[in-house]
Amino acid sequence: MKEFDVVIVGAGPAGCYCARLLAKSNYQVLLIEQCEHFYQNNFSSAATPLETLEKFNLPQDVVASFWQNLTIVTSKVSQNWESQKTLGAVLDFAKLREFLAKEVERNGGEVWLGHRYLKSWQEAEKTVVSIKPKNSDAIAVSTKVLVDATGYARAVMYEKKRDRPKFLKGTGIEYLIEVSNRDYEKYSNFLVFFMGYKWIPKGYSWIFPMNNNQLKVGSAWLEQPHKFIDRVKPLKEYIYLIFKEYIQLERYKIVDIHGSILEYSIGLNDRYFRDNIIAIGDAVSTVNFLGGEGIRHAMKGAEIANEYIQEYLKGKIENFQGYQKSMHKYFVYKWNISARISRRVYLEYPDEKIDRRVAALKYLSVEDMMEILFNYKFEKVTNLLRHYSTVKIERVLNAIKSAIASLIGAISFSKARE
Repeated sequence: MKEFDVVIVGAGPAGCYCARLLAKSNYQVLLIEQCEHFYQNNFSSAATPLETLEKFNLPQDVVASFWQNLTIVTSKVSQNWESQKTLGAVLDFAKLREFLAKEVERNGGEVWLGHRYLKSWQEAEKTVVSIKPKNSDAIAVSTKVLVDATGYARAVMYEKKRDRPKFLKGTGIEYLIEVSNRDYEKYSNFLVFFMGYKWIPKGYSWIFPMNNNQLKVGSAWLEQPHKFIDRVKPLKEYIYLIFKEYIQLERYKIVDIHGSILEYSIGLNDRYFRDNIIAIGDAVSTVNFLGGEGIRHAMKGAEIANEYIQEYLKGKIENFQGYQKSMHKYFVYKWNISARISRRVYLEYPDEKIDRRVAALKYLSVEDMMEILFNYKFEKVTNLLRHYSTVKIERVLNAIKSAIASLIGAISFSKARE
């Protein structure tokens, strides 16, 4: 039986990045993935701020496009924020994971594609992991630490579905389309987001530029009842609405259609560890539920986990309680606010309120919008709305004063004539 220091189940951004860090530190790492190649589940939109590349030491080879402008569209409002410099990138999800996996192998680790996790059990002081290669019998390896990086499936941490707690659920679908050069140029430097009943009730939609004249157009929503809307169309209908009415496409080629679900623990009350098993990435809800952005957060969570895994392997700690505390310290506060905002805006706001709130955002700079969308500094919106309300009140008061002054003037003029 082959022995490893760490076996990581799932080669998403969290699993791949964790394996990369451990392999660089000379640990014997095995990264397993049930898909046979990284383009088989190339489903993430992957828009991220520019600093993500430097922070996680990623090459430009994993970038599908760069962007420098933002647009938010509601049922009746459209707001643009333009920049003279590059603000972020849209990562190629497959190339990102492929790059990280090659880094694992380059540093002495092993990557087994087309291998499915079956189960694990304790044997002496190690964990035995049963793995099923495609078209072959199951094999077993042993490990000192087992990592669950299987995303919303949480396949390792929860062996039986009945053991899983109740999660907040979201569903998304995305079309990768090839368009004409003229249509592509309109969106090549933009991230476009859609909100409001017309475009997508209970969630939001988006257009992200890729390379080779390709665009990603997607929609996602919460699987919960809406306060004002009883019936909704299938998700794909809202994507076709964007094709027809917003982009106004006459001809396009569908390259790929993919969808996924997200199961999110409010308060991040996931199961983070059990004995020598530790969970990372979406398995512990590192995705931000408001906007669905997860790649850089998954890698950050893997970075935090890596520190504790190494301490465990060195015998300096006996469990991963410190990891759970560190994750909560880093994520919980802003993630709880994000979850509350998402449920309020997507499920409780009337359409007119969404229009008004987005209209008010015109007073913010593109730098402010980046802080809100990617750094979750919601106080900027709160301060703006307070200012916006004050300005509106002042305008109303001034209008009343002007009307009263005009009325007094008219009465005085009338009396003077008498």
